Amino acid sequence: MDAQLLCEVLGYSSIFNYTLLIVWFAVFTLAKHWIYNFHTRWFKIAPQDFDAIHYKLMGQYKLLIFVFNLGPFFALCMVL
Repeated sequence: MDAQLLCEVLGYSSIFNYTLLIVWFAVFTLAKHWIYNFHTRWFKIAPQDFDAIHYKLMGQYKLLIFVFNLGPFFALCMVL
Protein backbone atom coordinates (compact mmCIF):
# COMPACT_ATOMS: atom_id res chain seq x y z
CA MET A 1 0.00 0.00 0.00
CA ASP A 2 1.52 3.30 -1.01
CA ALA A 3 1.48 6.36 1.21
CA GLN A 4 -1.01 8.30 -0.93
CA LEU A 5 -3.59 5.51 -0.68
CA LEU A 6 -3.04 5.23 3.07
CA CYS A 7 -3.55 8.98 3.39
CA GLU A 8 -6.87 8.71 1.52
CA VAL A 9 -8.01 5.74 3.61
CA LEU A 10 -7.25 7.60 6.85
CA GLY A 11 -9.10 10.65 5.56
CA TYR A 12 -12.22 8.70 4.65
CA SER A 13 -12.02 6.76 7.89
CA SER A 14 -11.90 10.05 9.82
CA ILE A 15 -14.93 11.36 7.97
CA PHE A 16 -16.84 8.12 8.61
CA ASN A 17 -15.96 8.06 12.31
CA TYR A 18 -16.84 11.72 12.90
CA THR A 19 -20.14 11.19 11.06
CA LEU A 20 -20.85 8.25 13.34
CA LEU A 21 -20.02 10.40 16.38
CA ILE A 22 -22.35 13.18 15.18
CA VAL A 23 -25.17 10.68 14.56
CA TRP A 24 -24.61 9.19 18.03
CA PHE A 25 -24.81 12.67 19.56
CA ALA A 26 -27.93 13.58 17.56
CA VAL A 27 -29.76 10.37 18.43
CA PHE A 28 -28.75 10.68 22.07
CA THR A 29 -29.92 14.29 22.17
CA LEU A 30 -33.21 13.76 20.35
CA ALA A 31 -34.20 10.34 21.73
CA LYS A 32 -32.53 10.27 25.13
CA HIS A 33 -35.62 9.15 27.03
CA TRP A 34 -36.34 6.30 24.62
CA ILE A 35 -32.70 5.09 24.78
CA TYR A 36 -32.73 5.39 28.58
CA ASN A 37 -35.97 3.41 28.88
CA PHE A 38 -34.65 0.78 26.48
CA HIS A 39 -31.45 0.24 28.48
CA THR A 40 -33.03 0.33 31.92
CA ARG A 41 -34.92 -2.85 31.04
CA TRP A 42 -31.68 -4.72 31.67
CA PHE A 43 -29.61 -2.40 33.86
CA LYS A 44 -30.60 -0.20 36.77
CA ILE A 45 -28.93 3.11 35.95
CA ALA A 46 -29.74 6.56 37.30
CA PRO A 47 -30.43 9.16 34.60
CA GLN A 48 -27.42 11.23 35.70
CA ASP A 49 -25.15 8.20 35.46
CA PHE A 50 -26.59 7.33 32.05
CA ASP A 51 -25.80 10.83 30.76
CA ALA A 52 -22.31 10.73 32.26
CA ILE A 53 -21.55 7.35 30.70
CA HIS A 54 -22.57 8.53 27.23
CA TYR A 55 -20.70 11.83 27.59
CA LYS A 56 -17.56 9.98 28.69
CA LEU A 57 -17.80 7.43 25.88
CA MET A 58 -18.31 10.15 23.27
CA GLY A 59 -15.21 11.93 24.56
CA GLN A 60 -13.15 8.75 24.48
CA TYR A 61 -14.36 7.93 20.97
CA LYS A 62 -13.45 11.43 19.79
CA LEU A 63 -9.98 11.08 21.32
CA LEU A 64 -9.48 7.68 19.67
CA ILE A 65 -10.50 9.13 16.30
CA PHE A 66 -7.90 11.83 16.70
CA VAL A 67 -5.13 9.46 17.81
CA PHE A 68 -5.72 6.69 15.28
CA ASN A 69 -7.16 8.59 12.29
CA LEU A 70 -6.53 12.32 12.27
CA GLY A 71 -3.06 12.32 13.81
CA PRO A 72 -1.59 9.82 11.32
CA PHE A 73 -3.58 11.45 8.49
CA PHE A 74 -2.07 14.89 9.11
CA ALA A 75 1.41 13.48 9.73
CA LEU A 76 1.33 11.41 6.57
CA CYS A 77 -0.15 14.17 4.41
CA MET A 78 2.46 16.65 5.64
CA VAL A 79 5.22 14.28 4.48
CA LEU A 80 3.67 13.79 1.05
